[in-house]
Amino acid sequence: MKKVVKFITLGCKVNQYETNAMTQKFIEKGYKVIEENNEEVNPDICIINTCTVTNMSDRKSRQMLRKMKEKNTETIVVAVGCYAQVAKEELSKIEEIDLVLGNNEKVEIVKYVEEYLEENKKRIETEDVMQSREFSEFGEITFSEKTRAVIKIQDGCDRFCSYCIIPYARGRVRSRKPRSIILEITEIAKRGIKEIVITGIHIASYGKDFKEEYKLIDLLEEINKIEGIQRIRLGSIEPLLITEEFIERLKKLEKICHHFHLSLQSGCDETLKRMNRRYTTEQFETIVEILRNAYEDVNLTTDIIVGFPGETEEEFNKTYEFLKEIKFYKMHVFKYSPRKGTKAAVMENQIPGNIKEERSRKLIELSNRNEVEYNEQYIGKEVEVLFEEKKDGIYKGHTQNYIMIHCETDRNIENIIDKVLCKEVKEEYVIADFYM
Repeated sequence: MKKVVKFITLGCKVNQYETNAMTQKFIEKGYKVIEENNEEVNPDICIINTCTVTNMSDRKSRQMLRKMKEKNTETIVVAVGCYAQVAKEELSKIEEIDLVLGNNEKVEIVKYVEEYLEENKKRIETEDVMQSREFSEFGEITFSEKTRAVIKIQDGCDRFCSYCIIPYARGRVRSRKPRSIILEITEIAKRGIKEIVITGIHIASYGKDFKEEYKLIDLLEEINKIEGIQRIRLGSIEPLLITEEFIERLKKLEKICHHFHLSLQSGCDETLKRMNRRYTTEQFETIVEILRNAYEDVNLTTDIIVGFPGETEEEFNKTYEFLKEIKFYKMHVFKYSPRKGTKAAVMENQIPGNIKEERSRKLIELSNRNEVEYNEQYIGKEVEVLFEEKKDGIYKGHTQNYIMIHCETDRNIENIIDKVLCKEVKEEYVIADFYM
């Protein structure tokens, strides 16, 4: 009988991409892979693709690893990914875990699992990612969603922000060869996928490790030519990527979605400096101005950390006022979480949890107000939506600038791009109707 494998994915879109690729490798080797939400079947092998971006991520990873063995003592539990990379000694002491693999080992995961099956003894296999200089290829074709495909174009980060453990989990910047990316997207387009999401650990650095000059914008121009792909969505980007020159070239690409996730982290220059973010709020304002001049319907989202070491009430207020001025559509607010091995973890003036909680609450309220106000602009207007799924009789999808739309219809419109009329704003989405 085929062995049954289950994947549980925590964290970012890069992990999602890599889970899809690992899934495909197991399927090709004759294993049966079940859905993550399948609770009826006990898998022979459960692989948890872990995350370590915050202490909460670490905790969730540990809880999930233990939970799988508690459900079925016969299940082989595999920890893989970022948390496994930076905490292998810690994980090696957890008896519920059978196999620990780092990020470099994902490409050969079937081999490592089969070796474990033969030997039947606990193993730790994690290469030093800081020594890696080449992008690890999973193959040209990966498993994909029905309506949207995540495409990983690079790995690693050289920025070393003072709060961030990810460079130690992912290593230095390694860019994927353009030909490999184009081949994968071309195959995905043949399957009828209309939207792709360009992702990586630091996609603004794409190409910096190539001998010949080739940057992200060069790659996007090539992708824009691929027949069948109708939308190209950029994942989180470094703000300093946005220059007048970059946008002049980007504006010519009709498939680019007008949604940009600019990872700000703080609206206070003093805090940004301690974070080692390498830009000022004045520079960020210029970047926002460039984008809003280029695209009338541009939608900007961001990440913000509250309670960073040394963040005074005055510094937080500067951040709050800056965010009020910029008016992001949505802000992902994180309470600062010390990461062992980073500079910020040993900084003085660590902020108490109750203060972080209050600051987080204020920014989330601001974000919610901004989202509703932005959506209200579209009442009575026509928008194009890629419909992704049907749930409880309602089709859900996104506009190209990332507004969530809900529509009720008897037609099968999954993976269809169609025009609708916006009628009513709810908290996080807009209700729309088809034209009669």
